[in-house]
Amino acid sequence: MAMRRAIGLMSGTSLDGIDVALIESDGASIRIVKPANGFIAPLGPTGYRGYGEDERTLLREATRDAEAVRHRDDRPGRLPQAEEFVTRAHAEAIEAFLAANGLSPAEIDVVGFHGQTVIHRPKLGLTVQIGDGAALARRLGIRVVSDMRANDVAQGGQGAPLVPVFHKALAEAAGFTGPLGILNIGGLANATLIDSRGTMLAFDTGPGNGPINDWMKERTGLDLDEDGATAARGTVDEELLENLLGHPLILRAPPKSLDRNWFSHRLAGYLTIEDGAATLTAFTAHAVARSLAFASERPTRWIVGGGGAKNRTLMAMLERLLEAEVLNADAIGWSSDFLEAQAFAYLALRALEGLPLTYPTTTGVSEPVTGGIVSEP
Repeated sequence: MAMRRAIGLMSGTSLDGIDVALIESDGASIRIVKPANGFIAPLGPTGYRGYGEDERTLLREATRDAEAVRHRDDRPGRLPQAEEFVTRAHAEAIEAFLAANGLSPAEIDVVGFHGQTVIHRPKLGLTVQIGDGAALARRLGIRVVSDMRANDVAQGGQGAPLVPVFHKALAEAAGFTGPLGILNIGGLANATLIDSRGTMLAFDTGPGNGPINDWMKERTGLDLDEDGATAARGTVDEELLENLLGHPLILRAPPKSLDRNWFSHRLAGYLTIEDGAATLTAFTAHAVARSLAFASERPTRWIVGGGGAKNRTLMAMLERLLEAEVLNADAIGWSSDFLEAQAFAYLALRALEGLPLTYPTTTGVSEPVTGGIVSEP
């Protein structure tokens, strides 16, 4: 298979904005600059299109309206407006990225378009990521692969996490041997565990930044707890923490894929701002640690990406609880900010080749399956 250029897009449940990343791959191996000391160099250029507050409000309202969705094509309330916005914003993000890097649409083989998740209920056979892949392809003049979760859910899988196959390719390119843990902390947190035989186990561990961000927004008007500074000044309410960790979805064995709205900051409502931030941060860290009950081997090294990798208080909690080396992905030449966007570029290339995106040990699907809808320009 020939190496091709792909752009990946990711707009996560934290609603910060759109990550853009370019990689070169044949859908199996990944082109890297050079392996050195077990680390790899950056895969390619990246870009970002942030959301304004009015845009975040639209997406929050659309996510609330999505609670009324019963079929994949339902678009109640503000969902049609949000879908048009998501498509347009992603087009703008790619157009700016191409211009910034001196690239033309003809130099890109495919775009991996995740869209914006508004509801994820795999047990009901339902997952909806708004965004019009066909309209995006027409505007950009580039082939687009979208809707990459739907086939897995239709085949009985959880539809998430999708990134483990990319995590494994990165680990192999870097020359890592297991046991290794790769943790992404966005609105939710998900882990890929690779044992010493190279076998993957992947699942959502529980809350990520979502409840922390919601707490900060409600109590302070800020979008997040910068560096975990507010949590660092607080004290964890141990009784509330144990109650939070009793959530049945934390205790459930994999495969499991969760919905951001299943974890709320509101149970911490009686706490001070600092204590609430500390307790919700501990909830995320302890949920990851408790997930090791499902691992065949405890990872001796963890690589952390996503917005949570910048939360120093959370990272310190993880290192203490996991009793292992815990590294920000940036420290080893990976990208904490753009790991998921890179993954969706890689998944788009795999979809074009008909290669599996998901596996029994990642989503619980009965056999490895591919996915995605291909839209030509």
